[in-house]
Amino acid sequence: MTGPDLIAQAVARSANVAEVVIGRGVLAGAAALYARHFHGPACLMADTRGWAAAGPQVEAALNAAGIATRAHVIPATPRPKPTVDLANSLRDALRPGETPVAVGSGVMNDVVKHAAFGLGLPYMCVATAASMDGYTSAGAPLSERGFKKTIPCRPARVLLADLDVIAAAPPEMTGWGYGDLAGKVPAGGDWMIADALGIEAIDDVAWPMVQGGLEGWLSHPERIPAGDPAAIEGLFLGLTLVGLAMEAHGSSRPASGADHQIAHLWEMNDLHHGGQRVSHGACVAVGTMAALRMYDWLLTQDLTRIDPDRLAASAPDLAAKAREIEAGFGPGEVSERAFIETGAKHTEGAALAARLRRLREVWPDLAPRLRARLWPAPRMAEHLRAAGAPVEAAEIGVSRDYLHRSILKARFLRSRYTVLDLLDDCGLLEQAAAASLGPGGQA
Repeated sequence: MTGPDLIAQAVARSANVAEVVIGRGVLAGAAALYARHFHGPACLMADTRGWAAAGPQVEAALNAAGIATRAHVIPATPRPKPTVDLANSLRDALRPGETPVAVGSGVMNDVVKHAAFGLGLPYMCVATAASMDGYTSAGAPLSERGFKKTIPCRPARVLLADLDVIAAAPPEMTGWGYGDLAGKVPAGGDWMIADALGIEAIDDVAWPMVQGGLEGWLSHPERIPAGDPAAIEGLFLGLTLVGLAMEAHGSSRPASGADHQIAHLWEMNDLHHGGQRVSHGACVAVGTMAALRMYDWLLTQDLTRIDPDRLAASAPDLAAKAREIEAGFGPGEVSERAFIETGAKHTEGAALAARLRRLREVWPDLAPRLRARLWPAPRMAEHLRAAGAPVEAAEIGVSRDYLHRSILKARFLRSRYTVLDLLDDCGLLEQAAAASLGPGGQA
């Protein structure tokens, strides 16, 4: 089945996404698409970069069809931050009767998504770059009082993506999208672990939507920076399907694991490099490398030799983890939220010993399945580099020490069980983190 067929099938199953149009020259059909699903005036919401990419064309098409429009454009420099505050400001800018139309890429889509959801409105998205997987996802990853979380929202009712516009986006943005998609490799391994340990079963619908075509979407990365239409289309189709998989599953589990936990920590810290806020996709690319290097190290270990009772007896209790969280994050909102997330997945005593006994039993089957599914870190590094995405932490301004601290802290940010938690349960996280640092560099 082709990518467009898979998307059509996923849209037919979706409770919220009514139509996805992807193709060359399709921007001219914006008015007809709008008229099929919305009534009344449109408020085109963009930053200046997204507006320059597609805003005037969408505005002209809607006006020519007699659809009233109003533009609400915010500065693109400095790069807008994905925050609830920004989303609320857009919500307040909407006038009664207007339908919001997000024109742009990741941040604009997420903040408009949240704004529309807060008002109970459907919205339309006109994508301008293959830079992330959230166009069709039922969540907005936004920071609120310093803590980044994925807030449940309805995805765009309709998505319009003109591949001529997408291919003309700055190459680094497409590299970010490649990095975001690459993160689905370790995320798949994390889900396999959670499934094998009886923590979170693999969804037979969402899993193949992401993992089934992942190898193909990530192939030929060297064509990405050149703006090759076929490669860009494959990348965008993959990102779109991932978003639909998250909606189908009801969470970001199909797309997000330890790689995103590490990335979200940097985003929460408002990581800047070269005078710009580092993008989500760039953070995920480096987080992906860290996760895969940990997997490479883990798969050299024989977990059939662990002592579950000894490990459970020496494991920190929830109070000890609370102290570690406060020491790592300091007092305040972030520590409070991290404690809630950690408490939701914390296991100790007999329950932890039972989990570790199960791990010992399933490891002979699980380890080869992980090797077959995961990419070795050197292979991923070659692909990311060819696609124009960062590979090493130093490329985004993260020192070796900061990377090491990030890996140790990232598991506290989500209740989702990942390789970070498995390593921690086995008393191996510190060793794996040290093995994952790579060449590193200075911030």
